[in-house]
Amino acid sequence: MTDIVVVVLNYKTPDLSVLAAQSAAAAMGDFGGVIVLVDNDSPDASFQQMQDGVQAATWPDHIGVHVLQSGRNGGFGAGNNFGIRAGLDICPTAEFVYILNPDATVEPDALGALVDYLDTHPKVAIAGSWIYGEDGADHCSAFRFPGLASEFEASARMGPVTRALRRYVLPLHVPDASGPVGWIVGASMLARVSVLNEIGLFDETFFLYFEETDLCLRAHRAGHEVHFVRESRVCHIGSVSTGMGTWKRTPPYWYESRWYYYSKNFGRTYAIAATALNALGTSLWRLRRLIERKPNTDANRFIRDLIAHDAQALFRPTPDASIRSIGPRPTPTLQTSVD
Repeated sequence: MTDIVVVVLNYKTPDLSVLAAQSAAAAMGDFGGVIVLVDNDSPDASFQQMQDGVQAATWPDHIGVHVLQSGRNGGFGAGNNFGIRAGLDICPTAEFVYILNPDATVEPDALGALVDYLDTHPKVAIAGSWIYGEDGADHCSAFRFPGLASEFEASARMGPVTRALRRYVLPLHVPDASGPVGWIVGASMLARVSVLNEIGLFDETFFLYFEETDLCLRAHRAGHEVHFVRESRVCHIGSVSTGMGTWKRTPPYWYESRWYYYSKNFGRTYAIAATALNALGTSLWRLRRLIERKPNTDANRFIRDLIAHDAQALFRPTPDASIRSIGPRPTPTLQTSVD
């Protein structure tokens, strides 16, 4: 029997988290393993509500379900790392780790499709699902890696620029067939434990955003592949915890993650160039928007905040880029397990 560690990371969405875990349990079928619900130090009653929800629900007899408190909100990567380490402590025979967003529900055959795909494609380290919304509309599930050309293309938003740089457009939307991509979203991500042992877990320097991009890049650089799997479908509400779709102003942690991703992986000169190209593209877009009287859909003060952040970051020491490998998990306060 193939064993899987499923991690659902909660931050103020306890009811959705339990529903996500239930959908994962239903999709595990004949797989063994454990489901770990991690509360990322929510400032509400999430932890108790998840415990109550898990106790009230019915779970397959062969799957352990645990509710744990991380003890600190270190972000998406740190919270999932905590869950991965906890899950592997409980189920050391697991071959795969499955990351599932709390605002996502897994179709019954979605997890099996990911496992089958990795079983038949030994070079693939990480596989992601076809994500769609509650209204049935497709969400962008797979991407190319961001870089200088993509920064300019995405910010300029001009047809001739996009056509000229079409090989660098970030979103791959829904690829026509399962196959290799740059990186996949962390809403539904299956990874081999053996590869995580090799390349490490999420880099916890990222608080939110770019952490799965960085993980996939490290997998590529280690000689592995990342694939999108059409046969695996997952419904995702999207941005429930972060509120990204309703940002009036981009939060500082997004700028911090973006700067860290570029400076860590390509150097500070590259990061500066990426910011300059983004500012140039956004300025061209704003000029066009004024001429054509298009509505402003950007977050307030984006260019000023981007430049101000990166100008300050340029003179700060680069954060420790050591990757947290699989090892003993820290012991937080109030750690409780329900199974």
